[in-house]
Amino acid sequence: MKTILIVEDEDILREISKDYFLNEGYNVLEAADGKTALDLFQKHDADLIVLDIMLPELDGWSVCRRIRKSSDVPIIMLTARVDEDDTLLGFELGADDYVTKPYSPPVLLARAKRLLESRSKNGKLAKPEDALAVNGIKVHYPSRTVAIEGNIVNFTHTEFEMLTYLMENRGIVITREQLITKIWGYEYAGDDRTLNTHIRNLRTKLGEKAAMIVTIVRTGYKFEAHS
Repeated sequence: MKTILIVEDEDILREISKDYFLNEGYNVLEAADGKTALDLFQKHDADLIVLDIMLPELDGWSVCRRIRKSSDVPIIMLTARVDEDDTLLGFELGADDYVTKPYSPPVLLARAKRLLESRSKNGKLAKPEDALAVNGIKVHYPSRTVAIEGNIVNFTHTEFEMLTYLMENRGIVITREQLITKIWGYEYAGDDRTLNTHIRNLRTKLGEKAAMIVTIVRTGYKFEAHS
């Protein structure tokens, strides 16, 4: 049974979301403030976090930042803000997706299911092989770890999905639309800056290996395994 941690200070919204997840067979943990959310996260194994930005005690950005220091658990941020820069900040801190308030609980549930589908029951990707290595970058699917020249580098859930998708299709041009559909699905409603932010974060973590992700102008990206 997958466990969802819902962090929302509005009691009615939290209860409605909780009921939807419970009806789908998920276990649900609840927190009404950021401090409680971190306490629950440290004590329990959450498979996905639904995280509001505006919280008492500790805001969602701070919670996300602290969780990302030790975990790549998928995080969906909830925001009532209309400023897209705030949303992009969430992605830069490691959020995997966001839902804008007021939102439809079925939509939130669908987004959560999509993020969880990329992992098997034991937290492993549904891949026939265990590892993929290309020019000093080694991906280990069962543990969802990435080593660059032997050094482990922490990637968020979405960054890991993007990197492995590009590596698995190395030498092939992947359009922006293909990448968006692969990561967020056909119902994606964000703008181009969301994808740009994730690609920028991915390149930053790859360091000197970032040159392998080549931008194809007005089309998309290609992973080139340089010799």
